[in-house]
Amino acid sequence: MTNLSDLFPAGAGKQVSFVADGAISAAGKPVVLTALGKVAEVSGSSDALGSATAFTAASVYPNPIAASYDTNAAKVVVFYGGTSSYLTAAVGTVSGTSVSFGTPVVANSTASTWIWSSYDSVAQKIVVSWSESGVGKAIVGTVSGTSISFGAETTFQASGVYHTNCVYDTNADRTVITYRDTADSNNGKAIVGTVSGTGISFGTAVTFDTVYVQFPNQVYDANAQKISIVYQDATAGDGWSIVGTVSGTSISFGTAFRFTTDDLENHVGAYDSVAQKVVYSFRDLGNSSAGTTIVGTISGTDISFGSEVVFTSNGVTNVRTAFQVSGGLVAVVYEDTSDSSKGKIIGGTVSGTTISFGSNVTYNTGGIYGGNVITYDSGQTKNVIFWGSVATPTAYQGYGIVNLIGNTNLTATNFIGVSDAAILDTASGNVTIKGGIAATGLTSLTPGSDYYVQADGTISTVTTSPAVKIGKAMSATSINLEYQS
Repeated sequence: MTNLSDLFPAGAGKQVSFVADGAISAAGKPVVLTALGKVAEVSGSSDALGSATAFTAASVYPNPIAASYDTNAAKVVVFYGGTSSYLTAAVGTVSGTSVSFGTPVVANSTASTWIWSSYDSVAQKIVVSWSESGVGKAIVGTVSGTSISFGAETTFQASGVYHTNCVYDTNADRTVITYRDTADSNNGKAIVGTVSGTGISFGTAVTFDTVYVQFPNQVYDANAQKISIVYQDATAGDGWSIVGTVSGTSISFGTAFRFTTDDLENHVGAYDSVAQKVVYSFRDLGNSSAGTTIVGTISGTDISFGSEVVFTSNGVTNVRTAFQVSGGLVAVVYEDTSDSSKGKIIGGTVSGTTISFGSNVTYNTGGIYGGNVITYDSGQTKNVIFWGSVATPTAYQGYGIVNLIGNTNLTATNFIGVSDAAILDTASGNVTIKGGIAATGLTSLTPGSDYYVQADGTISTVTTSPAVKIGKAMSATSINLEYQS
């Protein structure tokens, strides 16, 4: 039995009762058939991309750019190497697909490298870590309006600190900083910080691996309440991961796991709160620098990974990721070295231990200088991408742009019909299915015109993909729902 007509007999109206998977808001709403045999209202949004806005009039120096979203202040904050490579911050306000910035603030008047930031949701502060000629430092920032102020900087290690990275553990209410310790045979180290007021204090550093660690990157898994660290063994060139558990002002680790024998760079991750997985993307030097992603599952103090998925076979660099909650997508930004060093973004959907990707979108055509980064503004439900530009709009300036990766629960085959009334979540209600005539809750139709359901659930004559044809208007208030499959 392959056709819906085999399931339902022909008849006037073709009204069938279904259980709602999520509330159906009103009559006249297009619905899709879910894998469980229920119906869900068509929802989603189209791709959106604003215009590039400068966050600084001065040059951005070639240090990694970092960014965090402050949920309390409802602002995005970008950190970068400003004049003389000083650690500098600018506060951004997102409105629709636009972002505007306050006056940049210098946090530290000494050349700073390996900048990273994370948001402490309990203290409602942003923690920034960096290396200052090998001295490991951190500082706490407080956003107010369109500006940010800083407490006194704290040294967490006096020498040998490179490749710093920080993440906030919501369960332990602690910030964890990882780094490569050149003063101790390039071992990988982690140290736990506690924010109090506008300052931060640290416990004792713990070694998580004694290999030559390069570029450790962390993701906090809110479901497992653990921290996953991914890093490169610079001697062998392969990729490793280890799970950390924070307790008080210390951290302990499970057993390191090698997830790839390929040489890799730019390994950065995000936590998919829908799939409850950690997801890492990287530049696979062992595969012509292709953009590659893996999905990790934490169990106890161990982690396992699915197979590698290539999101682009082009050469990539400057890879960063974030989780776009709207649509449940892992957003990956990267510089496409095979396509004029354009800045691109692509969205992936996790299923089990794998991930599938849609099409990429170009957000910058002028090359990337000083790195790029993406953060998710949960208040505006948009991504904000920051980068330093090689050429355009202005050489070496820093820019921000607002993005939304289009997403929808509508596919080419799952449209089932139109609701006859509002239906509460898990309740039953009637749907006029394909082959019937929907005549409830519809208005302002043009008789004789073909109509399509759009990604966001609206009905119009627009045919652009991912729109799906649903039928022909018979009157201003009715549509003959064509039966095609």
